[in-house]
Amino acid sequence: MGTARVHEGVRQMRFEGLLDRQARGEITQEEAATVLGVSVRTFQRWAERYEEDGADGLKDGRLNRPSPKRAPREELDRMLCLFRDKYSDFTVKHFHEQLVKRHSYYFGYTVTKLTLHAAGLVRPAKKRSAHRKKRPRRPVRGMMLHQDGSRHAWLEGQPQLDLIVTMDDATSEILSMFLVEEEGTASTFRALREVVLEHGLFCELYTDLGSHYFYTPEPGAPSKTQLTQVGRALKQLGVRHIGAHSPEARGRSERMFRTLQDRVPKELRLAGITTIEAANVWLKAYIAEHNACFAVKPEQEGTMFVTDRDGAYREILCVQEQRVVANDNTVSWNGRHLQIPESPLRRHFVKATVRVHEYPDGTASIFLESVRRLHQGLHSFRSMRRMDASLRKARALRFRFSQSLAKRRQRLSQAIVRSTIQRFGNSTNPFA
Repeated sequence: MGTARVHEGVRQMRFEGLLDRQARGEITQEEAATVLGVSVRTFQRWAERYEEDGADGLKDGRLNRPSPKRAPREELDRMLCLFRDKYSDFTVKHFHEQLVKRHSYYFGYTVTKLTLHAAGLVRPAKKRSAHRKKRPRRPVRGMMLHQDGSRHAWLEGQPQLDLIVTMDDATSEILSMFLVEEEGTASTFRALREVVLEHGLFCELYTDLGSHYFYTPEPGAPSKTQLTQVGRALKQLGVRHIGAHSPEARGRSERMFRTLQDRVPKELRLAGITTIEAANVWLKAYIAEHNACFAVKPEQEGTMFVTDRDGAYREILCVQEQRVVANDNTVSWNGRHLQIPESPLRRHFVKATVRVHEYPDGTASIFLESVRRLHQGLHSFRSMRRMDASLRKARALRFRFSQSLAKRRQRLSQAIVRSTIQRFGNSTNPFA
């Protein structure tokens, strides 16, 4: 028996008792109507119907009448057939989106969900656990980014791959996303380059304690003095690196990957994509669609991203290692020998300590004293300028970059102050 029928039965019993008391003169019609919560005219109409038809006269005729807005049974049957035949592994929300996009379906999400529940094709979701307080989001875009990789069978019929995702904490926007065979330093530099190139430099990066992010001589205790290639690059860029000690601490990333693992493989299957190259092209277009569905509005307008006008990230977001030049003016690097050409800087570079940069595209360059590029690539050489001009250019670049970092830190502190004032008022001590 439905709730409406139960309420109708209770109302009938109360009405019969009040009508009997009113007939005996114990109460008036006004008092009886007040107890029932209706007008006197409604009480009189109920009394007339009760005298004519008895208890049946008090029944609500609308309960047995189908709604004129009820969805056609044929359309609901078509929806159920599509779910059984093609979308049985989709969530209800994802299934409803595909119905609207691909099958000219015009009914709402709630109707679809309740029909699937009634047909026994989808189980109702379990009740959520007790409320837990989440870490507040950063108030402005660009203050903190999350980066992580998820190993999963993203392509049907292919071995498991790593999906590398970089996400903004303030909005949950995905800024970079691509597939690689294995997560590591190269994939991290590739993701950071994409973010810096499109959006700019940011303030903080939140990651797990993976070996390419942190050097951990003891489990759960990352070293503060020994930096990985990623840690060194972030330090040079002025980006604070924060490590999460548990999956629960990266809740936003974990929930995002749960959504992506549910949706992306199915979307790739529908698109007929089976290769990493084609999938990465598709993922670039999918980012906008995902952000439109799941991104939230930041607490404050504006951005903390800073444009790297000098392109310093190109020489920072790469693998850097020191080498000593051999007697034949060559440098050994990953089983190859990089030949240093003649230079006006000095007659030779034998026994000189140089720094080798390896870029994500596989090319390499050699630098002397962090200023002059001596060799680029494997077979192409670049003519060099005078040493004093290079020194002046390097000093000017470092000065401009330090100025931009100082302005960015100042804007960060101002944004945090504004956020604190909005949450706690204009009190000088928000915790007082």
